[in-house]
Amino acid sequence: MKLFLLLLISSYSFFAGELLAHEFRPGHLQLIEVDEQDTRYQIIWKKPILLNTNVELTPVFPEYCQVTDLVPPKVGNVAIIYRWRTNCDLGIATIQVAGLPYSHTDVLISVEKLTGDKTRYVLRPDSPALDLREDGAPAMSYFTIGIEHLVFGIDHVLFVIGLFLFIRDPIGLIKTITAFTISHSITLALSVLELVKLDQGPTEAVIALSIFFLARELVMEESQRSRLTLGRPWVMAFVFGLLHGLGFAGALADIGLPKDDLWLSLLLFNIGIEVGQVAVIIALAGIAWVLTKIGWRQYFYKGAAWGMGCLATFWTLDRTALLVGL
Repeated sequence: MKLFLLLLISSYSFFAGELLAHEFRPGHLQLIEVDEQDTRYQIIWKKPILLNTNVELTPVFPEYCQVTDLVPPKVGNVAIIYRWRTNCDLGIATIQVAGLPYSHTDVLISVEKLTGDKTRYVLRPDSPALDLREDGAPAMSYFTIGIEHLVFGIDHVLFVIGLFLFIRDPIGLIKTITAFTISHSITLALSVLELVKLDQGPTEAVIALSIFFLARELVMEESQRSRLTLGRPWVMAFVFGLLHGLGFAGALADIGLPKDDLWLSLLLFNIGIEVGQVAVIIALAGIAWVLTKIGWRQYFYKGAAWGMGCLATFWTLDRTALLVGL
């Protein structure tokens, strides 16, 4: 049984580590029509910084389009921002994003015409090319992006898994998940509206610490756990949810939500996160039920807790090292 537990921890850590390599961060390509000499369109490409991967996302324009730099690239929190210009009419062109089929992310494309008309599109790994004469994507695309961000953002998923493993009472779990949801919704909104701004690096490091704290509580005997998690776990979830909301917002801060549909896009993105969160909990409940039937539930709980702790320790050290430039 000890060998089984060791294998479970190892496989769990490997699986989560692989997902970490493809944490979901969308790209954003803005095409703005202008009436300037030798320039038809200004292009802003916000390339997401995808950690621990060699995948390069690069927009590819038609061969007849001459694309030149406007200013040197700028490195943001979660994206590298390029500003280009071109002398061709992109409104009738077909473009694609090289490398997208090998990633776990999407690319938002927004087109703004001289007439003021604005059109948005979404490129996905299974459809990396786009004819800009097609109709745009609806704002509902942000709902799908919210689901993907939760599912592929493994650190957020692990925290939800930790809450599920920690709280056995269904009513208590509902209260705690609700507190977590409300708190990260608050900071997500405040951050996207630029009322709260924190650097993404320290935020991600503290998020890793929150997972480590929860994993530590899971492996401790109940009598040795902190009073906060024993008495009011929803308070703990609310506090850490504020940080996770900033983590969610970081994925959109440099990418950008459409200003004309800001509230609708924000609402749909947040609802998508919640749907993804509920899906994770339902899947965990099914797994727990099966494991209870075969008598392996306690080993799964311990193995998952140790796996979470190992990953959280690695993430904390790795993200802290990046902050201090090691």
